[in-house]
Amino acid sequence: MTGTGTAEARPRGRRGAVAAAVGLPVIGGIAFVGVWWLVIVAFDVESFLLPTPGAVADALGREPGYLFENAWVTLTEVLLGFGITVAIGVVVGAILGSSRVVEQAVYPTLVGLNAVPKLAFVPLLTVWMGFGRSPKVTLVVLMCLFPIVLPIVTGLTTTAADLVELSRSLSANRWQTFVKVRLPAALPQIFIGFKTAMPLAVIGALVGELFNSDAGLGFVIQNATSDTALAFAAIALLAVMSIALFYVVVAVERLLLPWVRDTTA
Repeated sequence: MTGTGTAEARPRGRRGAVAAAVGLPVIGGIAFVGVWWLVIVAFDVESFLLPTPGAVADALGREPGYLFENAWVTLTEVLLGFGITVAIGVVVGAILGSSRVVEQAVYPTLVGLNAVPKLAFVPLLTVWMGFGRSPKVTLVVLMCLFPIVLPIVTGLTTTAADLVELSRSLSANRWQTFVKVRLPAALPQIFIGFKTAMPLAVIGALVGELFNSDAGLGFVIQNATSDTALAFAAIALLAVMSIALFYVVVAVERLLLPWVRDTTA
């Protein structure tokens, strides 16, 4: 009887968790929109300063083709830049995490590069690469590189000592220890880096488009002039894009690392 009750409780628990995962963000979003609307009404804010949610929805309905076409441009830049950064970051992080000498030689340079405001690179990227997609993708790479490399290095260099000793006792060589022990142990940290970097990728693409572009949501915002509702519609699309991409990374993490949720509090 107890076993049957437990088996029935598990599906109910999962359904409750799914309902909470979907329902609570929706409630939070509705509350945000409600507060936004309340502030406008309570303080009598002019529409050219802050449009109402209804005006933003009207702008989305008024220019859907224009907005979604430019959203696709931004999404392409984000995905290209993020993909390139993941490829570079995994290689660089693996090298730094495998060699203390290389880490000490290269890590300060990465820290210095990360400390420079990425906006400073926009004029240089324009001179070097022109006004096409390349400078935006490069800016995405610059925004995301350090947040991806740091967790990879941290994960690879903080493997539990007993696991490493176990692999050595089984006569595993350095490569086998890396593939079978260090890399799997580092995956939770690596995905933290991916989740941190994904919103930064959207920011990088947007910054590039604001200062050097003839397409993209940043271009829409820059050229909206007095049409504040259209600018806010582009911002809303950026927010939705960032949220969706973040949760795609979360879904991939849960698919590839199912044990993490079962072994952590």
